[in-house]
Amino acid sequence: MNTQTDIESKLKSVFKKVLDIKESEIVPGAKLDESLGIDSTEMVEIAVVIKKEFGVAIKDNELKKTHSFNDIVGILKAK
Repeated sequence: MNTQTDIESKLKSVFKKVLDIKESEIVPGAKLDESLGIDSTEMVEIAVVIKKEFGVAIKDNELKKTHSFNDIVGILKAK
């Protein structure tokens, strides 16, 4: 079972890989589109990598660019 810290660490790795950003640029409570300028295409890429890395089923519209990093951690924790 993944702990919150494991999920956060793994998710930060996904964001760094897909968006080519530094971990320090990820603001846990800020909306992804506002804090990182994520667009819909990048959100789809993130969802695909999350499915592979975490081995969870995620619906196409389940992750949104208006979510925050913490929102996504919560979604993954619930899976």
